[in-house]
Amino acid sequence: MSHAAGRILIADDEPSLLKMMSVYLARLGFAVTTSDSTEEAWHAVAADPAGFAVAVLDATMPGPGVEDLALRMLRANPALCVLAASGYPVDMSAVEATAPGRVGFLHKPFTPEKLAAAIRRMIGPQEENL
Repeated sequence: MSHAAGRILIADDEPSLLKMMSVYLARLGFAVTTSDSTEEAWHAVAADPAGFAVAVLDATMPGPGVEDLALRMLRANPALCVLAASGYPVDMSAVEATAPGRVGFLHKPFTPEKLAAAIRRMIGPQEENL
């Protein structure tokens, strides 16, 4: 298994949600890096492009749109899976076209179990190929 297989980047500007997601995923054995801004999330990926298996991105954070951020992250790490999270509809079609099968959407509010299930669905196929 590659070092990135269990590493998750979570970017959300809602502190309580960020903490809940981080604590829950860590309990499941994932290595979690958190970010409360799009800029910080981008810097984490830019510093270690192959270091993450999945990026969970709040689609309504201030700064660059989630689509632009996801596309930049995918250019840095073509194997990355991106999970956009929002209470509103988000068009991720351009990102999906760039990374077929590695882009997902999670409607807020969601339970920690739904988050974990979505992440496992995304990284399952990659883990089988390692």
